[in-house]
Amino acid sequence: MWHPREDATVKVDLYNTMRGRMTRRRLLQSATALGAVTAMGPMGRPAFAESHGNVRAEILKIPGVGAGSPTDADWQKVGEMTLGATKANVAEGEFAGVELTFMGLNNQNLHNLLFRGFLKPWEAYTGAKINWIDLAQADYNPRLQQAIATGTVDFDIIEMGAPFEGDTAGKGLLDEMPDWVKTQIEMDDYVNYLKAPVGTWNGKTYRVTIDGDCHTFAYRTDYFGEGGIAGAEVPKTWQQVNAASLAVLGKTDPLTGQPAFGYLDPLKGWGGFGFYFLENRAAAYAKHPSDPAWLFDPETMKPRVNNPAWVQAIQDVMDLIAANAYPADQINADPGTTAFSQFLAGTGSMLTWWGDVGSMARTSDSSVVGEVVGFGINPGSDKVYNSQTGAWEETYNEAPNMAYLGWGVYVTNRVSGDEKKRKAAWSAAAHLGGKDLSLWTAAYPSGFQPYRNSHFQYDEWEAAGYDRAFIEDYLGSNADSYNHPNAAIEPRIPGIFQYYSVAEDELAKGYSGQYKSAQETADAIAAAWEKITDQIGRDSQIALYKASLGM
Repeated sequence: MWHPREDATVKVDLYNTMRGRMTRRRLLQSATALGAVTAMGPMGRPAFAESHGNVRAEILKIPGVGAGSPTDADWQKVGEMTLGATKANVAEGEFAGVELTFMGLNNQNLHNLLFRGFLKPWEAYTGAKINWIDLAQADYNPRLQQAIATGTVDFDIIEMGAPFEGDTAGKGLLDEMPDWVKTQIEMDDYVNYLKAPVGTWNGKTYRVTIDGDCHTFAYRTDYFGEGGIAGAEVPKTWQQVNAASLAVLGKTDPLTGQPAFGYLDPLKGWGGFGFYFLENRAAAYAKHPSDPAWLFDPETMKPRVNNPAWVQAIQDVMDLIAANAYPADQINADPGTTAFSQFLAGTGSMLTWWGDVGSMARTSDSSVVGEVVGFGINPGSDKVYNSQTGAWEETYNEAPNMAYLGWGVYVTNRVSGDEKKRKAAWSAAAHLGGKDLSLWTAAYPSGFQPYRNSHFQYDEWEAAGYDRAFIEDYLGSNADSYNHPNAAIEPRIPGIFQYYSVAEDELAKGYSGQYKSAQETADAIAAAWEKITDQIGRDSQIALYKASLGM
């Protein structure tokens, strides 16, 4: 029988004490603060500054904060200015005649579109040619699962999240990263939670990280405060989020003059990615500080998704649906719409999302909320369910959701037998994951958020045109989440998106009233999860699940 770690609660208490005593700026700059989010050189200067400073400063001027949304010409400029690391490892024209196929997303018109721009100068210098497979978010998981199931991997490079490593690296479909790539991309600069075992399988490294993922809480500052229509205080718990959402019904949005709305739950399935939004609520209820597991029982793989904590999360959503607290037809709105066509465009006052909402709030032409947006760690709960005792504990609990563990670039085993093609594929991946290029993707609309220690240098962002308060708020919410000792970590097990996708299907039925209750909805998800586990193999899933939790 597994026993809870005795020091877990102490770690949480220490973290909360430090967070309370220190400003975000001091927390981020402290080399001893729970994993040290930044590395400093002599006399307190950033260690990277000597070799990277000029390039970093110059690329942050493209196009410049307030200068409009970047275009392909801007992406190409960034790609050209950050070619130095490639030129140190690859001769001009070295990959002439090589063709590579790259599978990735066309997500909010980003991802692959950016990669095209970044890689055009790389193609011109190396002589290689890249062919592109573009996928919508909802189509990504089915397309990848089909390739895995049929053994017809028809791409050399893939943009992929760490949760899929069990389905790909675990089945021998990926090429192991050469040592020269590790050096070129400066892997030691990754924030701690994205270092090994993330990106690895059986001790081998496969991933060039290009993104750090967690969900953080975005809110409208003009809804809260003295006389605010949603209340004087920004919600700290999901209970308060629901109360604030109900409080604004029938009121007018102070920015747009349109009907006011509270928290925006994305309610429609999204190829498995939509399940993360229920996870945000559920983690605070279900992720006990003494227990690394919250999705499954680690000894049996029995789902926990139908325990009282998860049922409470589903009930929260159903309560808001019943109160007509969402914009019209929210149940059929693509989740991307929720973030980019609703929240950033002035509909709704609260949202949990990845970091691109933060960078786009101030730099996207479509955003109207840049001056009235704040950020924080995901809401907690005033109670937490203890799966070991089967009882609720009346105590405040936070468990930020490290949703998806960030995008990475991987190379498939299709190139393993052709050294020239293999080097070309890894060189392209390394260019996209370069240290300097990554600063630009963190600071501008890209679909990616900070994932390196060096991204948390406020002076760089301020010099680029961001105001200090905004950056401390936005970057601080990421750092507070990454370093949280009770973070809800994604399990990298085979089939994880099969679990998520079927959960979305059952949630849709529950939200539309096809199931009688939150409990019935949760039970349907649990039953479907049991079938998936049995299909994959329970014993192997138990072992891999434990390993993913560090047990």
